[in-house]
Amino acid sequence: MLTEKISEGFRDGELAEKLTRRIHKQVDRPMRIMEVCGTHTMAIFKHGIRTLLPEKVKLISGPGCPVCVTSAGDIDQIIELAESQDITITTFGDLLRVPGSKGKNLATARAEGAKVEIVYSPTDALKIAQSTDKPVVFPAIGFETTIPVIAATIVEARRREINNFMLLVSHKVVPPALDALLGDPELALDGLLCPGHVSAIIGEKAYEPYPEKYNVPCVIAGFEPLDILSSILMLANQIRDDKATVENSYNRVVSKEGNPRAREMIEMAFEPCDAIWRGLGEIPNSGLKLRPEFIKHDAARFFGLSSEFVPEPKGCRCGEILTGKVIPPECPLFNTRCTPINPVGPCMVSSEGTCAAFSKYGDL
Repeated sequence: MLTEKISEGFRDGELAEKLTRRIHKQVDRPMRIMEVCGTHTMAIFKHGIRTLLPEKVKLISGPGCPVCVTSAGDIDQIIELAESQDITITTFGDLLRVPGSKGKNLATARAEGAKVEIVYSPTDALKIAQSTDKPVVFPAIGFETTIPVIAATIVEARRREINNFMLLVSHKVVPPALDALLGDPELALDGLLCPGHVSAIIGEKAYEPYPEKYNVPCVIAGFEPLDILSSILMLANQIRDDKATVENSYNRVVSKEGNPRAREMIEMAFEPCDAIWRGLGEIPNSGLKLRPEFIKHDAARFFGLSSEFVPEPKGCRCGEILTGKVIPPECPLFNTRCTPINPVGPCMVSSEGTCAAFSKYGDL
């Protein structure tokens, strides 16, 4: 109840109108602003933020959905593991309907007899592992927001010697992807709306290299309408004044240093590695892998799996959509062969996917 009351304060229509007028007054040139968070994408559509902005301001949706940026090859591994081994796959519900490169998903694998259990936290998966002597695998997909709790779970599994509990790790970390995006001349971004949840872990300082390196302002934003509008105003002010720095409009949640304890937990279980992102390809040090002391819990090593590049399904433009180079209606499959009921690509499946947002709300 208290949370809802606080949220209502950030949805005030009169304040939104005042912020909108200020944005219109400040914008004196075309601005391409990318939100690097799937929750921001959905909030922008839900609240019709695009319709409030000047025509010169173009909001671009980036690779902010962790399920969406997981490569097709990694999704194939999860499905093949479920089909070919006497194991239980435990997963969050948003992964169940994500198709691999051959059109299958975990839901169809389960319908054909694979052991796939939906869990609400990795600790639920650990409990399932305690109840059997068969391998129980949890696909570890997510950004810095969810990685700490998964790290804590695998540390606990090692401490209690629950060796049949394993992770199939496809974690991604956000900062290296920003380098790839800002360094792409085709995108030519003028500003970044930085993710609120991720920033609560990594802190404001994590973005400090980018304004200096790319001369692009960064503003950390919350998720309510006034959060987003005030953050866009901050970016518009910086762009107008030819400034580039990091500003934090979500300081009720995000601090300068972030959450040191959460980062410590991540470092306890994982170490950096190169990773393949859908749409961005391989990015150095943008992924995580289990440290050697957790080798018994590493499903990739145990089952001899290796990640390989797998092309998108024919006609699917999820990769280009995730990097903001096209919008969903420009994909020939959008809302025709690819729908929320029968998705071809992950951007239509995930609740944070750009295609799902366009399909639900239209071009708002």
